[in-house]
Parts: sequence; C-alpha cells; structure tokens
Amino acid sequence: MSEQDAGNQGAQFALQRIYVKDASFESPRAPAGFRQQWKPQVNMELNTTHSSIEQDLYEVVLGITVTAKNDADDVIYLIEVAQAGIFSISGLDKEPLAQTLGSFCPSVLFPYARELIDSMAVRGSFPPLMLPPTNFDALYAEARKRASAQGAQTH
Repeated sequence: MSEQDAGNQGAQFALQRIYVKDASFESPRAPAGFRQQWKPQVNMELNTTHSSIEQDLYEVVLGITVTAKNDADDVIYLIEVAQAGIFSISGLDKEPLAQTLGSFCPSVLFPYARELIDSMAVRGSFPPLMLPPTNFDALYAEARKRASAQGAQTH
C-alpha cells in the first residue's frame, strides 16, 4: 500500500445538495429564428469552480454556456447554466481532494446541467439538445498541465 493510499484510507464523500445556482436563456433572433432552416452550429464552454464552505464541506459549481448560431453566424439562442452542489469530503490529501473537486464532483453535476439545458432549449421552442458526455478527468488533467506550464514560465 502506498503512502498516499494509507493517507486516504479514511476518505469519506457525501453529496449534500444539488441545485441550480443560475440559469438564463436568450433567443435574440426570435421569432425570425424559428422561420429559418434548423442547421445550427452549437458551441459548448465549460468551467468549474469550487470553494470551501466550512471544514470538509465544499460548494462546486459547473458552469456551462451553450451558443447556437445559424449559417450567417447569428446567435439563435444562448443558454447559461451554473449547476451547483454541496459535497462533504474528508480524509483526502491535498492532491486527491483537488482532483475530487475538479473532476469527480463536476461529473456528478453534469447530468443535471445537461437535463436543464435540454429542457430550456425545448421550452424556448427549439429541438431537444442532448450534450455529449464529457471526460472531466481529461479536462482536469489538461488544466493541471496548463497551470504547471504557466507556473514554470513565471519562474
């Protein structure tokens, strides 16, 4: 057993609450946008933040912005969602805790955000929008690599 595994043996994780922190839907081209043939270019941007509420209690926020544009590059709709959760996490060393907050927790929140985005698109009178699965482990590793490279450049 490695030292890290021994340090994380008493790890505990519990989801306390999932909630929508912020959500918005804009359809700047309505009603003209409804009359055009529907072949949108859809762009999705993700970001995550986390903060400590108190000892062993953290808020994680998954922010997703979806922009659908037509062939003329006009925005047909814009959806912004901040899906949040409160997580109780204890018994983890610094790096495993950072990975849990930056990768595992957002992956727990993603299905909720995806459903909300789909619902908002449909309520805006557009076809359903099912976002593809996201590999938060890969995104976390990429963000760590970029941060490490930036740190090396500043020294």
